[in-house]
Amino acid sequence: MVRISELASLEVINLEDGKVLGMIDDLKMDLNEGRITAIIIPAPSGLWGFITGGKDHVIPWRNVTKIGEDVILVRHREGARLTEVE
Repeated sequence: MVRISELASLEVINLEDGKVLGMIDDLKMDLNEGRITAIIIPAPSGLWGFITGGKDHVIPWRNVTKIGEDVILVRHREGARLTEVE
């Protein structure tokens, strides 16, 4: 079993291209069903950590393929866009 606090300390890696997408900032949950529906990764920051004005991204839970001790592996096709948080 994995705690939410443990998930937040793991980098998210895209299996399609090997890129580091970032670290989990938040989770979307379906409280009626009691399950996680998506992971939220913050927009990359710019020079010296200043925010670039980008939007956070949501990766559906169904795209999470493996949660390891050090990383979370997801499948995300090149050219497909991550859904933006509204």
